[in-house]
Amino acid sequence: MNHRGGRPGNAGGKSAPDKQPPFVADAGPLIALSRVEKLQLLRSLFGVGLIPPAVHNEVQAGSGRPGATRIGEVLSAGWLRITPLADHAQAANLVRIVDAGEAQAIALCLERNARFLLIDDAKGRKVAQRAGIRLVGVAGVLLAAKSQGLLVAVSPVLEELADAGYRMSRQLIDGVRRKANE
Repeated sequence: MNHRGGRPGNAGGKSAPDKQPPFVADAGPLIALSRVEKLQLLRSLFGVGLIPPAVHNEVQAGSGRPGATRIGEVLSAGWLRITPLADHAQAANLVRIVDAGEAQAIALCLERNARFLLIDDAKGRKVAQRAGIRLVGVAGVLLAAKSQGLLVAVSPVLEELADAGYRMSRQLIDGVRRKANE
């Protein structure tokens, strides 16, 4: 499977999200979407998601991180699943470059031939991109949600994310607004 190109989601309604391979998620986007009550967009757009144990450690209810309780509810619902790595060697090599959650998410994405990696961290994105993994960030989720009619506008959500402390560059925010015709 080629990880590059194409649009995330079920473009054209050709197949339901659950019929497609799962995506893998890093902690940052999960926390961000949870904090603005938009975590369900992932389920609606992409179906089943996987997280490795290190990401789960970052987002679990006892972590004290914002949004952790909501993420715990999603894990209980079953469409986001904790998935251990079959082989830790690749993650062990990657942890020299990125944090443990990102390293395991990249390795899990490669092991499972996942549809894409949900990640916003710049260094993690570079490493994943070099590995040939298709990437989606929070901005891409919002644009896909608007194009599928799940959001009326992305600008209010971008503002909520900023108010919640989620950092996105001005260039990215302006680009998302342009693509969303807002």
